[in-house]
Amino acid sequence: MIKAISQQKITALCLLDLSAAFDTIDHNILLDRLASWFGLSSTTLNWVKSYLYSRSFSVSVSQSSSRPFQLMYGVPQGSVLGPLLFILYTTPLSYILSSSPTNHHLYADDTQLFTSFSAADSIHNISALQNTISTVSSWMSANFLSLNPSKTEFLLIGLPKQLSKLNNISLSMPSNVCIKPVTSARNLGVIFDSELSFSKHISSISKSCFSHIRDLRRIRSSINKSTAITIATSLIHSKLDYCNSLFLNLPSRDLNKLQTILNSAARAITRTPKYHHITPFLKSLHWLKITERIHYKILSLTYQTLQFNKPSYLHSLLSIQNTINTRSSDTISLKFPSTTSHLKITNRSFTFSAPSLWNCLPSHFRLPSFTSSYTGTHCLSLSPSVFHKRLKTYLFTKSFPP
Repeated sequence: MIKAISQQKITALCLLDLSAAFDTIDHNILLDRLASWFGLSSTTLNWVKSYLYSRSFSVSVSQSSSRPFQLMYGVPQGSVLGPLLFILYTTPLSYILSSSPTNHHLYADDTQLFTSFSAADSIHNISALQNTISTVSSWMSANFLSLNPSKTEFLLIGLPKQLSKLNNISLSMPSNVCIKPVTSARNLGVIFDSELSFSKHISSISKSCFSHIRDLRRIRSSINKSTAITIATSLIHSKLDYCNSLFLNLPSRDLNKLQTILNSAARAITRTPKYHHITPFLKSLHWLKITERIHYKILSLTYQTLQFNKPSYLHSLLSIQNTINTRSSDTISLKFPSTTSHLKITNRSFTFSAPSLWNCLPSHFRLPSFTSSYTGTHCLSLSPSVFHKRLKTYLFTKSFPP
């Protein structure tokens, strides 16, 4: 989406919602899919069958309860197997969408459709998106799943100048429901807005985190420092670090808001007065600053993508730089993309930022596990645990220079 914005394009993002998705899975279809698509048979398939078929339900009203009825549909929500079985059940949908001109991502019961286009081609591309939604709806109906038009959201993302060129864009959903574009929408816990500024999401994080910090201050005198750190890590760091790669190279005013949250949490733990310098206390807690936390996430994604060639949609954005017989030829470096835009937002894309941050790492982070020439797959010499441990140490010196 950021690459599309840098090319003066608009992205139409449709976030589909399913009604009672986990409760409507047909057991017979699921078992048939496990056998025909994934090769489960005999004992293994019988395990899954017994897991699904040995469940029943009853209805209770006041003091009266109905007799038990066998559950013929659905997988248990909150279970480990629930989301996995749902993903296996909907696997054919991904293959159907792969032949569509519209891009897609499937996250359990969250289905996202998106397509990028110039303002002049909006009618054709919105029509293609509309056709894809119809295809999804038909497949869902045939597999006992149902789209929920009232909770489906439609977002147009791009530069204000480009968005102003669009007129009366809308999507038609099943049951003759018409969906108009919204200015922001929650996508897997992150609030997306029409300019990808994430300002509303950062405001939401701030509101939630400061509420936890106030509670932490109230009980701080009753708990020891170790417990306070655990609480802050669980309730505050988890929100600051969730999808924080999206915050890369945001304006300093937005990153400063996030840093203020981190500083306030440190003050609550260490009981530091408001106007005392907080940097020494952050350092004593071994907390990376916000910028380095974001870089840690980007570099971690880059390492995992290079090491395991997954996920494919990130791996396709990285290219190994061909090396000549120089000192740096024994390290894995990434090619920089050719610059196609002078817009500042370009430096927020993974395509641009990953090579920039990766190539700046010391050479011992980027050593391959073999000395032969590149043959199509690289394997880095550092194991995941060692890489991440050394990466934090390296970025810690960036946060707090000696």
